[in-house]
Amino acid sequence: MPVISVPYAFNEEELYVDLEAIFGQSLFLKCEGLNFAGSIKLKAATEMVEAAEREGALTPESVLVESSSGNLGVALSMIAASKGYRFLCVTDSRCNLSTRLMMEALGSQVHVIASDESGNGFLGARLDYVRDLCASDDRWVWLSQYTNPGNWQAHYRTTAPAIARWFPHLDVLFIGAGTTGTLMGCARYFRQWHRPVQIVAVDSVGSVTFGGAPGRRMIPGLGMSVPPPLLDESFVDEAVRVAEADTVRACHQLARHGFLFGGSTGTVVSGAMDWLSRHDTRGLTAVAIAPDLGERYLDTIYQANWVQDLYGEDMLGSDGASGEAAPAEPQEIRPAPPRRGEDPYPRHQRKEQAGDV
Repeated sequence: MPVISVPYAFNEEELYVDLEAIFGQSLFLKCEGLNFAGSIKLKAATEMVEAAEREGALTPESVLVESSSGNLGVALSMIAASKGYRFLCVTDSRCNLSTRLMMEALGSQVHVIASDESGNGFLGARLDYVRDLCASDDRWVWLSQYTNPGNWQAHYRTTAPAIARWFPHLDVLFIGAGTTGTLMGCARYFRQWHRPVQIVAVDSVGSVTFGGAPGRRMIPGLGMSVPPPLLDESFVDEAVRVAEADTVRACHQLARHGFLFGGSTGTVVSGAMDWLSRHDTRGLTAVAIAPDLGERYLDTIYQANWVQDLYGEDMLGSDGASGEAAPAEPQEIRPAPPRRGEDPYPRHQRKEQAGDV
């Protein structure tokens, strides 16, 4: 019987869902939402906070601040409450209401960026706000999930080895691309493994992570409006973009079989199924990482009016379930050489020191 005294001490690593009966393709989905933070972000949050503590960046007078679309904010809220730190999450209007309420219930403050006044997308506006705070007072400590090596190191140490233990003959791994912490940690681990593993990054249409023009994205989690500094494309074999309508379809199809997953998971599953449908899968062992569960999306992805307003009346059938229309043709991208040059997120002296790459 496990007994814990701090909430971040528990995280279920060993649960997989076989999706073949639902989607007709063999795919094992690693469930990462079974912890008190409800998502895979607990790993990165714990790693980054503990590194900042070891380096002396966090003191009793410190106030943690982080830009997050939701899941990392919840994880940091939980850790801050447990450790006695104050925490401010800077998010934007796409953040789910239930996520904001959860952070506030844990004692955190939440600042919502309501509009993009910078012209650099919501993420750019959030980062500008955090930088201004840090410049105003030394007590603010920004962990910077976008540049902090602890983000990918957490998955190099935990997520990837957990997959390797259960799938010694793994052939392909599908990983959602947000900050790319999970992607880079797992890709680096399997690059050194005893057999080759194809790393397929799954991104959202409208994200600029793998090039292209930015576009509207209403589902928080995956995708970036500026290139992620942690990304090294030399570790990525292929990248696939998924339209948000297909994310919603995948989530509803899972829900009709009793599995309530979040938007990031729907995107990863949709992208993985597109990829598998275009390749010879005989004898192939495929795993995908499910970053979150679905309770925080009840007022968005699983709410009929929200879906129909954004994606059209035809998205949902008469019973409120997503229609069975075939997904749009996937957009496959071959990765370019690794980017070089100036980091788009300037380091903020001491406050961001723990996150320097």
